[in-house]
Amino acid sequence: MKHWTLDDIDWHRFDPALVDPEIVALVKSAAMVERNGDDYALYLKGVFADDPDFRAAADLWAVEEVQHGDALGRWASLADPSFDYSGCFLRYRAGYKIDVRADASRRGSRSGELVARCIVETGTSSYYTALADASAEPVLVQVCRLIAADEYRHFKLFYDHLRRYLARENLSRLGRFQVALSRATESEDDELAFAYHVSNEPEGASYDHQRCIAGYMGRAMGFYRQPHLDRAMGMMFKAVGLPPRGMLSSWAGRAAFRLVQWRHGRYQRVLAKPA
Repeated sequence: MKHWTLDDIDWHRFDPALVDPEIVALVKSAAMVERNGDDYALYLKGVFADDPDFRAAADLWAVEEVQHGDALGRWASLADPSFDYSGCFLRYRAGYKIDVRADASRRGSRSGELVARCIVETGTSSYYTALADASAEPVLVQVCRLIAADEYRHFKLFYDHLRRYLARENLSRLGRFQVALSRATESEDDELAFAYHVSNEPEGASYDHQRCIAGYMGRAMGFYRQPHLDRAMGMMFKAVGLPPRGMLSSWAGRAAFRLVQWRHGRYQRVLAKPA
């Protein structure tokens, strides 16, 4: 059961004077990725084919992910009436494919798959919190806070199933950390870059990964603040079996924030170069 619907959002409060064009570009891109949740559910149900409890949970998760995409797409269409949410998503799905027929996790085990899902939810929960904190437009703030709360619940969902599978597979902390680190670095793959391409560049423009990932990351990373990274590191530590609070987690949060700032500067330099 969904915790909210599109009808719960105060769309009438939308204020175009408070829209930040930099955030609009990010919301358009995020709408593509979130709306693709039903394909991810097919992948997960293949990996957990003999686990009816998890398959049912994946179906409910996908319903909420699709709703996230629809909410973001609707807001982006208010902010930019020329934005064709449905058309852009069709282009996204045609150009970015998920292996929906997989029968085993690419992470090496089901525990590894669940660690990876925890990391994804960690990233999205902190990201939408950062966007909400950075935006002055009231409808977007509401949408982002609703999504961030969902993503945190999704983290708990995958973490609960992870604990169940760890009792069977006994994936070590080192193994969990390796999966977490691998999944975290995949934020620069084609999933986000191609989403930025189809939702922000003219139809028919050639896709260039470097240009598009810079377009996305060069904007997104500028909205993170230290508390967002502190919270993300706490969630990540929990997923890999380390204490989510303490000196090590605090140090990791500060290091992560400095890394984000450095990467943001690097992508900003790419954006500043002549086309």
